[in-house]
Amino acid sequence: MSADVADRVFAPDIRERLARGVDLAPGLLSGSLTDADARAVLADTEILVTGWNCPPVTAEVLAHAPRLRALVHAAGSVKPVVTDALWERGVVVSSAADANAGPVVAYTLAAITFAAKGALSAAAGYSAGWPPFTERTGADARTVGIIGASRIGRGVIAALRASDMGMRVLLTDPYVTLEEAAGLGVELTDLPELCRRSSIVSVHAPQLPETRGMVSAEMLKLIPDGGTVINTARGSLVDNQALARECGAGRLDAFLDVTDPEPLPAGHPLLTLPNVLVTPHVAGAQGSEVRRLGEYAVAEVERFLAGVPLRGRLRREELPRLA
Repeated sequence: MSADVADRVFAPDIRERLARGVDLAPGLLSGSLTDADARAVLADTEILVTGWNCPPVTAEVLAHAPRLRALVHAAGSVKPVVTDALWERGVVVSSAADANAGPVVAYTLAAITFAAKGALSAAAGYSAGWPPFTERTGADARTVGIIGASRIGRGVIAALRASDMGMRVLLTDPYVTLEEAAGLGVELTDLPELCRRSSIVSVHAPQLPETRGMVSAEMLKLIPDGGTVINTARGSLVDNQALARECGAGRLDAFLDVTDPEPLPAGHPLLTLPNVLVTPHVAGAQGSEVRRLGEYAVAEVERFLAGVPLRGRLRREELPRLA
């Protein structure tokens, strides 16, 4: 990872804790994993701790890391780092995605709260004068549709159930059974029905070939007038051009932490509409929250050294369904 990331994720006290269990390499690997400096470090490395922007750990990299036994990712999605060569070598892989999920759940719950109050439209009209009470009561947002029972999707469901917002929750996910949905306290349905019945639609599915554009122009048209789309997953899951048209017509609002492309080009309508809030991929760990990633990664290293199960361990068959 880069030095600025390492300094934020692994503050001095966290590095000291890590150094109590392992011999740390003297320098930080912040560029290529195949140049001479990296090969010299990897030759003796048994545990590789990675972060944002780490290059893929390919067969070529592993050829210079004969002792590597574990890869611990101190960030959310480990997909850009993991390759088939790691699984074939039998390297244990762990991700701090659990630590990154909490902030995304909190962001999403805040967006749902704002959506239920019609906050974007209210803020846009504030300069025209203080609205009467009947216009300040927000949307009739009793039903939230969750697309994807991912780690974050399940966290949002749990947060909604624990709140006193009185929301009915619908879920669509091809891997969830009726029994599992009942255990989550949600109603399982298909995507068209979810869009048709939800005043707030929140996207939490992984980016896969079959999920690209799943919230299509047709699906967006099914969402009732005054509805809101929230996306903290991946921008490619939503037809952003169609969403811009719906929001531009004033029919839907949107809270977007991810877009496609990312970033959006200057002047894109989603950046100028008063009923759309676009943030630059900040829902995950930011500021003091990034400490959680380092603490989680160090705890995983400690578990590995102790020979106990890792909390964030990933297996090959799980990877395709993850963000």
